Amino acid sequence: MKPVSRRRFGQLALAAPLLLLAGGKAQANLIETVLSRAHLPRHDDELWVLVEDRDASLSVYRGNLLVERFFPISLGRSGASLERVQGGNVTPKGEFRVNRFNMASDWHIFIGLDYPTPSHARMALESGLYTERDYADYFAYYRRHGYPPQQTVLGGFIGIHGVGKGDPAVHASYHWTQGCVAVTDTQIERLTELIDIGTRVVIR
Repeated sequence: MKPVSRRRFGQLALAAPLLLLAGGKAQANLIETVLSRAHLPRHDDELWVLVEDRDASLSVYRGNLLVERFFPISLGRSGASLERVQGGNVTPKGEFRVNRFNMASDWHIFIGLDYPTPSHARMALESGLYTERDYADYFAYYRRHGYPPQQTVLGGFIGIHGVGKGDPAVHASYHWTQGCVAVTDTQIERLTELIDIGTRVVIR
């Protein structure tokens, strides 16, 4: 795959959600608005990932064609939700981009996502989780570093990872993570072969 520079990645990550906000009043539930279109591939050849809370599955698509499906997967101990706060053990729903790989993680391999996205920040402002200052600080940090802050009330360090030092038996039976999406070590190795920085990941 063609590499994406940090600057270009930041532009891509910020552009789409901000376009939704540009026309005046914010949507009552911005993440639901994003998710209503997220299952549609951006183009026929797009490789993208769909994580389904309802049936605990992770599917990789090329356009509308299913490439690979992993089941069952594990999500946060408190399930998945549109809104997440630090320490809540919830997997955030939304549309994300892969922004890093850690090949030496305690969880075997960690594929990082750009949570919290600008859409999550906007929802936090609308719900009162973010103050106006928090909201401004979020974007200042994003523009300066090229990725979102990980230490706000919304939490961070969300990604897709293997079981690693965890218990495979627990993984097979329960949602056990602190908010990430977990697959087996073999599956995370396969997923790493398929996707790259900038790959779109939908969690719904």
